[in-house]
Amino acid sequence: MSAMDNFDLSEHLNAYLTDPASLVSDDDFGDEPAALLDAVTEAISLDTTAVLQSNSFEVLEYLLIHYPQLSPAIQAGLTDLIISSLSAQADVTSGAIEADEHELFSQQKRLLEVYSFLAQWAIAAAEHSRQSTVYQQSRSKGKNPNSEAAQSNRAVAECLVAALQTICKVQKLKLTKLFMTTSERDLFISLFTRPAYLILEDETNIKNATLKMHVFKSICLAIKYHGHAFGAQTTLIQDLTYYDHLSETIAELLQILYEQYDYAQLSDDILRELSNKEFNSNDTKGPKSVSAFLVKFSELLPKLMVQKMSYFVRQLDSDSYALRCALIEVCGNLIVYLFRQEDVSGESQNQINSFFDILEERFLDINPYCRSKTVQMLIKLCELDIKFLQRRQTITSLAIQSLEDKSSFVRRNAIKLISRLMSTHPFSVMHGGQLPLKLWQERLDAVNAELKKLLPPIDEAQDDVHEPGDLSRIDDGLLDEPSAFLEEADINTDALQRQADQIEAINMLKLTKQYYTEAISFIKSLHEASGVICSLLSSKNKSEVIEAMDFFVAADAYKLDTAKLGVRKMLHLIWTKANNDEGRGIQTHLVECYATLFFTAPDGFSNSDKCTFIARNLISLTYGATAAEMTSLERLLFIMMKASQMPELVIEKLWQVYGVQQRDISKAQRRGAIIILGMLGAYDSNIVSRELETIYHIGLGMLGGQDLVLAKYSCVALQRVSLKFENEHAIFLKLASILCMYSESPEWYALAEQALNALCALAKRPDVICAKAIREKTRAVFGNHLDAVTGRKQSATCGLSQLLFLVGHTAIKEIVLMESYENEFKRRKMASEKNKEESANSSRDEMDLIGGTSEDDFTEAMGQIRERELLYDDMALLSRFGKLVTEICSDNLNYNDPRLQISATLCLAKFMCVSAAYCEDNLPLLLTILEKSRDPVTRSNIVIALGDMAVCFNHIIDENTDFLYRRLHDPDSTVQRTCLMTLTFLILAGQVKVKKQLGEMAKCLEDDEKSIVDLAKMFFTELARKDNAIYNAYTDIFSTLSADEGLPEDSFKKILKFLSSFIEKEKHAKQLAEKLAVRLPRCDNEKQWNEVTYALSLLPHKNEQIQKVVAEGFKVVASAA
Repeated sequence: MSAMDNFDLSEHLNAYLTDPASLVSDDDFGDEPAALLDAVTEAISLDTTAVLQSNSFEVLEYLLIHYPQLSPAIQAGLTDLIISSLSAQADVTSGAIEADEHELFSQQKRLLEVYSFLAQWAIAAAEHSRQSTVYQQSRSKGKNPNSEAAQSNRAVAECLVAALQTICKVQKLKLTKLFMTTSERDLFISLFTRPAYLILEDETNIKNATLKMHVFKSICLAIKYHGHAFGAQTTLIQDLTYYDHLSETIAELLQILYEQYDYAQLSDDILRELSNKEFNSNDTKGPKSVSAFLVKFSELLPKLMVQKMSYFVRQLDSDSYALRCALIEVCGNLIVYLFRQEDVSGESQNQINSFFDILEERFLDINPYCRSKTVQMLIKLCELDIKFLQRRQTITSLAIQSLEDKSSFVRRNAIKLISRLMSTHPFSVMHGGQLPLKLWQERLDAVNAELKKLLPPIDEAQDDVHEPGDLSRIDDGLLDEPSAFLEEADINTDALQRQADQIEAINMLKLTKQYYTEAISFIKSLHEASGVICSLLSSKNKSEVIEAMDFFVAADAYKLDTAKLGVRKMLHLIWTKANNDEGRGIQTHLVECYATLFFTAPDGFSNSDKCTFIARNLISLTYGATAAEMTSLERLLFIMMKASQMPELVIEKLWQVYGVQQRDISKAQRRGAIIILGMLGAYDSNIVSRELETIYHIGLGMLGGQDLVLAKYSCVALQRVSLKFENEHAIFLKLASILCMYSESPEWYALAEQALNALCALAKRPDVICAKAIREKTRAVFGNHLDAVTGRKQSATCGLSQLLFLVGHTAIKEIVLMESYENEFKRRKMASEKNKEESANSSRDEMDLIGGTSEDDFTEAMGQIRERELLYDDMALLSRFGKLVTEICSDNLNYNDPRLQISATLCLAKFMCVSAAYCEDNLPLLLTILEKSRDPVTRSNIVIALGDMAVCFNHIIDENTDFLYRRLHDPDSTVQRTCLMTLTFLILAGQVKVKKQLGEMAKCLEDDEKSIVDLAKMFFTELARKDNAIYNAYTDIFSTLSADEGLPEDSFKKILKFLSSFIEKEKHAKQLAEKLAVRLPRCDNEKQWNEVTYALSLLPHKNEQIQKVVAEGFKVVASAA
C-alpha cells in the first residue's frame, strides 16, 4: 500500500484553508526548489501514481507553500507539472470509467482528489502571485506592456486558461461512478469552483475574455452536472454584494448557463432571493451592485426577466433610489424586447401596458434621478419602429410637465424626450413630416367638409310618435307589392353596392379625420412645450440651455410655428459671459445652431447658389426683429466674422440686393440687406467704406427719400466707417438735407438721429455742418414755413417739433464731440511724453496749440465750455433755444400738440445733461412733467434722462431718486420696464446710493408683466454678486413689503423666498434671524407675526432661543384665536 492510500481530502482541504504551513515541515527539505521539482517531475512523468508516494506529495505541498518565493520559471514548471498530471490522470480515469473497471475506481478517485487538491492550490497561488505583480506594476511610474512584469502576467493568464481547460475536462467525467455520496462529490467539485470564483474576484481577469469564458464554463459544468446550483446561488449573491465589477459579469454567466446549458433555475432562484432582499438605509454599495445586475440581466435575458418581473414590483417602493432606477430601466428594456417579438398581442400587449404604466407612475417619483431615468428610457423607446400611438400623447403631456421639474437634470432630459417625440412622430405617412398647425387644420376642415357631404342629414324629431305596442298605424312606405320584389332586385343590388362604397368612403374619411385630429393634438402639445422650453433658454445650467437650443433647431426643421420664437429668443444667449468654459460652450453652440439654420444650404447647390441662400436667410432674420434682437444679431455676426465663417461672396450678394434698381424688390428685403451690411461693418469697416457711392445713390438718394427706414439704416451703416472726411464731401450734403427736410412721418425722428450720428462720425468738423442745418431748419420753421429741401408748405407745429428734436440731439453730440477732443488731447499728451524728441517741423493743428497745457487745465476748459458757454453764451447757437424749450414744456395748454410736447421734453432733458446749472434750474419742471404727463413716451424719456443726469450730475439727482422709484408702479408697463432697466444700470454701476427703495424694486418680482419679472430677477441676481448687498438691504426690503397692505400674502412669500435664496452664509442668516426675532414682541396682529415667522423659516439660523420664542408665540396666537 502506498503512503497516500489514507489520503483524506476533507482533512487536507481544511488544513489548507486554515494554515497551509501545517501540512509540511520545512526541516524535511534541504535541497534547492529546482532540484526538488526536477525529482518530482521525473517520478510523476514515469507514473502518475507516484504522487501517492508521501515524499512526492509533500514536496509538491512544500513548493506550493513557498510559491511566492520561487522564481517565475519554477512557478511555471510547478503549475504545469500539476495541471498536466491532472489532465493525464483525467484521461486514465475516463478510460477506467468507460471500461467499467470497478476495481480501479477507488485508486482513480484518490488520484483525482490528490491532483485536484494540488491543482486548486496551484491556481490560487498563481492568482495571488499575479495580483501582487499587478499591484506593484500599478504603483510604478510607467506601464510598459513589454515589461517583464507584464509578460509574467500574460504567462500566468495563459497558465490559468490551461488549468481551467483541464478542470473542465475533469468535470466532464462521470463522477457519480467514483463518488458514491453527494457530500463527497460536492467536496470534490468545490476544489474547482473555489479557484473559479477567486479568479472572478479580480477585475483584471474579467477583462481577459478567454479566461473569463473558461471560468464561466467551469462554473456552468459544476451547476449543470454536479449539483452546484445552491452553492453557486449563495456565492454569486455574496459576490454581487461585495464586488461592484461582478454585477454585469454574473448576468453574463447566467446568460451562458441558460442559453448554452439550458439551465434557468439558478436565474430564477437568484432573482427571487434578490427581490426579497432588504437593504439598510446606509448601504449604498449593495443596491448599486444589484441594480447594475438587474439592468444587465434584463438586456441579456429579457425573456426570463419578463417572467420574473412580478418578484420586483414591491421593490418599486424601496428606499433605495438606485434600485428604483434599475427597475425603471428594466421596464424599458422589457418593453423593447416585447415590441421586437413577432406577435405583439394578447399577453404580450398586457405586459407592455403594465410596464408603460410603471414608467408613467415614475414621473412622480420623489427622487430626481428616478424621474430622469424614466425620461431617458422613454427616449430610448422612441427609437423603436413601433410608435406606441395609444401612449404617445400621454407621454408627451408628462414630458411637458417635467419641463417644470425642480431638477435641471430632469428638465434637460425632458427636452430631449420632446425632441425625440417630434423627430419620430407618426404623422409623416400621408403628407410628409412637416408640422405647421395651420396646414393640418386646413386638412382637417377639408375632411370634415367631405364627411358632411357624405353623411345623411340628421332628421328632425318626427311629429308622429310611435308608442310601444301600437300597431294601428303602419307606414305605407315600408310595404311592397308582392310582384315588385322580383322586378326591383337588380335595382336594389346596384343601390346596395353604391351604399357599400359610400360606407367605405365614410369609414376612410373618419380614419383620416382621427389621424388629423391626433396630429393637431400633438402639434398643440409641442406648441405648449415650446413656450416652457423658451423660458429654459435662460437657465443657469449649460447642458439644459444647449438642449433647448437643439430643440428649436429641430423644431425649425419640422416647420413648427413656435420654432421662430425660440430661434429668435436664443439669439440673446450670444451675450453669455465667455469668461469660463460654460459660457464659451453656450456661445459656440449658438453659433453652430445658427450656422445650421441659416448657413447650411441644401445639397446640390452651387457656390453662388449657396451664398444667395445664405444672404436671403440673413435678410430674413431682420424681418420683425426688435431692437434687442438686432443688437444680439450684430454680436453674433461679429463673432462669425471673427471666426471667418462669412463668405465674401455673401457680402457681395447683400450689396447686390441693396443696390438693385432695375427690378422692384420689397422694402423689407432692401432694408434687411443694409442692416446686415451695417452689422458686418462693425467688424470690418471696409465692407461699408468701399461702397459709399452705393449708399449715396440708394439709401441717401431717391429710394431713401421714399423709404425713411431704409435711409435710417443706411446712416447706421455709414457710422461703421472709420475714416474722416472734409466737410465738403458730397455725402454730408445728403446728410444735411435729411436734417433739414420736412416730413410728417414719425420715422423722420429716428432717421434724423442716425443721420446726425453719421455726420458726427465721419466729418472732421461736424459742428459746423450741424449749425448750418439748424439755421436752415429754424428759418423754415419761423420764416416762410417752406421746406428747405422741397419748398412745400409745412406745419409749424410739426416743423418746430423736428427742430427741437434736432437741437436737443445736437447738444448731446456736442458733448460727445468735446469728450472725443479731450481723449485725443490725452492721447497726444501721452505720446509726446513718450517721444520727447519729436521733430519740431511736424504738422501742427489747433490741438497742438495747447500741447503744453496740462490735462487738468484742458479738462477744466472743456468743463467751462460745457457748463457756461453751450447753453448760456450769447454767441452760442444752442443758447437761443434754452428758454424756448422751457416755455413750451411749462405751458402745455397753449402748446398742446402731443408730438411737440414729446420733442420739447426730450430736448429739455438733453439740455439738462449738458449743464449742471441748467439741470438744477429746470429739474423741478422736468419732475412735474414726469408726475403729471399722461403720455407714456414722455414719461419713459424722462426716466432715461434722469438716469443720464444721475451719471453726469449725481449730487443733483441723488436727492430726487424717489421720483424715479415711483415709476416702478407706473400704470403703463413700458414706463415700468424702462424705469426698472434704468435703475438696474444705476444701482449695479454704483451711480446711485441704494436706500430703502429696494423694497419697491422687489415688488416687481410679482408683477403681472413677465418681462418685468424677468428683469427684476436679473437685477437681484446681479446685485447678489456684490458684497453682501442683499444681506445689507434684507431688513429694509422686509419692512417695505410688510408695510404694504395691498401686497397679497402669496406674493409676499414668493418675493421673500426668492430673496432669501441669496443669503448663503450661515453667519449672515444667523444675524438676520436675530434682527427679525426682535420684531416678534412688537407684532400688533397675527399678520405681522406670520410674516416675521415665515421670514425666519427661510433663514437657516439654527437658533434654539428663536425657535422657542416662535413656538411660544404660535401658542399665544392659537389661544387668542
